[in-house]
Amino acid sequence: MKNWMRVMAVLLVGVVAVALGVGCGRKMGEKGTKAGHLVIFSQCNNAEPYRAAQNGMLKKLMAAHEDIELVITDAQADSAKQISQIETAIKQKPDVLIVAPMERVPLTEVMGRAVAAGIPTICLERDIVQPNYTTFVRCDNRKIGRMAGQYIVDHLTKKYGAPRGKLVELWGNKGVQAAQDRHDGLHDVLAKHKGIKVVHDAVANWFQDQAMPRMTEALTANPQIDVLYAHNDPMAIGAYLAAKEKKREKDILFVGVDAVAGPAGGIKKVMDGALGVTFYYPLCVDKAALLIDKMIHDESFVPEKEYMMESAVVSPANAAEMYEKYSSE
Repeated sequence: MKNWMRVMAVLLVGVVAVALGVGCGRKMGEKGTKAGHLVIFSQCNNAEPYRAAQNGMLKKLMAAHEDIELVITDAQADSAKQISQIETAIKQKPDVLIVAPMERVPLTEVMGRAVAAGIPTICLERDIVQPNYTTFVRCDNRKIGRMAGQYIVDHLTKKYGAPRGKLVELWGNKGVQAAQDRHDGLHDVLAKHKGIKVVHDAVANWFQDQAMPRMTEALTANPQIDVLYAHNDPMAIGAYLAAKEKKREKDILFVGVDAVAGPAGGIKKVMDGALGVTFYYPLCVDKAALLIDKMIHDESFVPEKEYMMESAVVSPANAAEMYEKYSSE
């Protein structure tokens, strides 16, 4: 009888220990889970095609690491929401925090808090005011603006025999440095060609559905438009659809940025003839994934403060090749 009672006592202790272990263990998505390591990606807005492509690629790359759990949060284009999500992430103490900032000014302070908490922090392709990050993976948006500007100059020179014409510019978000840089790069080039006039500019916040009414307004106010330059492909596509409704799409060169591969992406729209050209902005998460691996698995690794990725032009001449190349990523 005493032996039986001893066995029951041992079993009871074991059950209690398991129960306590389950009750006190971290929730899924926290450091110290079965996965071993937690990576949180604070995404500024999952709704944009470029952002969806980023998320998809990072999930694929992180799936190759059985000891790493990836959690992606969606700020839904709201800086206040992104700040709150990062504050929650800081409490979870991830092994690596990645942030694609919605806006440069509001996100600066909270990213500084993440760094101060000892969390390795990757700033992904959007700038903030202070270097409150461990490393920054980016491409040169001003250079992309210059590339677009030169393409526009060459197009108008071929069309009219001289660099002259009328241009509409659709902004992303003026609180985002990428938009400012894509604007500034364009005007670095246009400043040398006084015959090219910007007849209308408007903010469409990176979205196709917001670009359509902005372009309709531009078309109504301007009987002649030679070029539409948008800070990303969805806005350029929205502008194209607005022009098509008014049967003016064949008169306008539509210029976008991002060149996301996929059936609805900018490269395919160049192949289909909707966009005249787009400029590839790398997803940057492939580089981020390599850095995450080293940050977690190599204690001696010290990342550089900045990693610069390369852009490329996607025109009708190379769109099919670029589509195949980037679709395989």
